[in-house]
Amino acid sequence: MLIIGCDYHPSVQQIAWADAATGECGERRLTHCAEAEQFYRDLKQKGFRVRVGLEATGHSRWFERLLAELNFEVWIGDPAQIRAKQVRKQKNDRRDAAHLLKLMLENHFPRLWVPTSEDRDVRQLVLHRHRLVQMRTRVMNQLQAIAMNEGVRRKRGLWTRQGRAQLEGLQLPPWTSRRRQELLEVLDRFNPSIDELTKAIEQEAQRRPEVERLQTHPGVGPITALAYVLVVGTPERFDCGKQVASYLGLIPCEDSSADHWRLGHISKQGNALLRFLLVQSALSAAHLEEEWRRKYVHLSMRRHHAIAKIAIARKLAVRLFWMWRRGWDYEQLKKFGANAG
Repeated sequence: MLIIGCDYHPSVQQIAWADAATGECGERRLTHCAEAEQFYRDLKQKGFRVRVGLEATGHSRWFERLLAELNFEVWIGDPAQIRAKQVRKQKNDRRDAAHLLKLMLENHFPRLWVPTSEDRDVRQLVLHRHRLVQMRTRVMNQLQAIAMNEGVRRKRGLWTRQGRAQLEGLQLPPWTSRRRQELLEVLDRFNPSIDELTKAIEQEAQRRPEVERLQTHPGVGPITALAYVLVVGTPERFDCGKQVASYLGLIPCEDSSADHWRLGHISKQGNALLRFLLVQSALSAAHLEEEWRRKYVHLSMRRHHAIAKIAIARKLAVRLFWMWRRGWDYEQLKKFGANAG
């Protein structure tokens, strides 16, 4: 087998390789995309079994598809753990590639779980809708500012039929009027696209039984449930709910030593989109569940509402994990869960 350590960059990659059978080794620098693609296709034609290891990074989707097409084994490593295993202070592409190769040869390569190509594509659906909603919100905020500058403060009522007519009927200077008109045109283009993506997410959620099961929890809709399943991947990856909370970045940073115990803000080392969706769903659940409402109000008064939101979101993430792992819906959770009775 030919083992390759690949230091990947958007335009080039530095590789260090070793043949496990003969002990032959070498290194090479490949430019993207033609030279790199030709190199790996030549290895396929020569009949090599190849294993490629690289750090988790962006802009590498085409490279991973190429290796999958050639039936090469791909190992994706944790960049933080890879850097922690490097002792020397000198850092360059050649040393990084050789370091990756060494970790693979010594069976110390910190492999990461990688979702399927289908799940990664569905993630783009959820992310695309989220980004469009963010852009629509910015446009709506600008239109609210224009209305408020003219003495019109209707809040959500600005987006009703009467509010829209009042906004369009305002007498504005020429450039302000043009800005209002173009923002309204952009807003009208956003709404159909977002509605279409929302329907696609609902259809995708109906195809997955685990997503429909998570939706039985109060406050959890198809977007949050689908994003949770896509990000977590499989409940067997984790042994307990604490590991899920850590994976999603919902636990505090810690810098403790000896008798000094220091906790900071949450680590935010997980998926930012799922963390946002969990907070929104947790607030909805807190309005629907009396017990969660009491906890949220108590934490808000004792600490701060931001801390209370994160605490409820963490609780929701752990509860969804156990619902998924045990195959329970919300009614079964209430009957057999930790708080039953």
